[in-house]
Amino acid sequence: MYLKQLQLEQFRNLSSAWLEPARYLTILHGCNGQGKTNLLEAVYMLGSGRAFRTTRVPDLIQHGSAAAAVTGQVQSAGVENRLLLVLEGSTRRISIDAKAVHRAADLHGKLAAVIFTPDDTAMIKLGPETRRRYLDRSLYSANVGFLQDYHGYYRTLKQRNAVLKNNQQHELLLWTEQLAAAGIRLMQHRSRYLSELQHLLQHQYTRIAGTSETVALQYKPDVAITSADDLLETMLAHQEQDLRYKTTGRGPHRDDLLFLINDRPLKGFGSQGQQRSFVLALKLAELDHLQQAFGEEPVLLLDDIASELDRQRISNLLTYLRQRQVQVLITTTDVTPFRHLLQHDSRLYRVDGGNLTYEGNGLS
Repeated sequence: MYLKQLQLEQFRNLSSAWLEPARYLTILHGCNGQGKTNLLEAVYMLGSGRAFRTTRVPDLIQHGSAAAAVTGQVQSAGVENRLLLVLEGSTRRISIDAKAVHRAADLHGKLAAVIFTPDDTAMIKLGPETRRRYLDRSLYSANVGFLQDYHGYYRTLKQRNAVLKNNQQHELLLWTEQLAAAGIRLMQHRSRYLSELQHLLQHQYTRIAGTSETVALQYKPDVAITSADDLLETMLAHQEQDLRYKTTGRGPHRDDLLFLINDRPLKGFGSQGQQRSFVLALKLAELDHLQQAFGEEPVLLLDDIASELDRQRISNLLTYLRQRQVQVLITTTDVTPFRHLLQHDSRLYRVDGGNLTYEGNGLS
């Protein structure tokens, strides 16, 4: 699958922008704060309906504008479609070939994308919430059924917390039972996905860093149980504490994800280079997983990759991706590390103050 055209109106700082990416490699270059990452966010959101940097729709609309629009011509499974995303107020509306999309399943697989940003490396050292957000976002990309269970759990959690806040103890058991039932489904999704990702991660890390190190993902549930009854029992055991603090203290909303190298936490025992290689391997494992799920390569979005990898690793990565025929969009402040990788079918764009200027293939 790949993106053939992208048009933006009033999206963040991009008043009006038109992009026609190359089939394989497109470089978006310019100084910081000019809108390069906003372009990647628009591509990601067009395929998933969700932004990767914010959950607030108003933050995506250009200041002073009432609405924003992202339009893309995409091809997947040999079929070409026109996707339209309209952001207005706090709402999102998506259509495919002018027909409104009411179910996430209708959009799924039209433009699957994996994104790598400097913030992804930072999640190794940040708190559990950051890793949970990463896990759930990547899980949804491959499994549309996850979204319903995810929203079901967090809606129920919100209701239970409201009951706790208002001390409505007569309703508490009902919401606790529903939360436990929804929670075990969420945990099963996460556990199954990480098991599928594990061998893909080791394969990609070996390809990047050699065979001398082993890496692993380890699901660390807040409550180590296997059934809804066990989760319910744990929640009931903490009910008095929940009533005291007016919030649900235990459950999948407290889960974490451990990154391991040679059976030790990457956070404490991995060098900066190992951490970057790990996260890059994780993103490529996501790419592999999506390729298996959809039967074709997804799009890869690399934000400021030159700040994370040295020139040789960038060269190795992009050569590998070209061999796989993955469409890649890259942002950078400096084109120099990419010059020798540009070919006649590459495309180079300058981004300056929200404006795009096409600069050919960078070879002339």
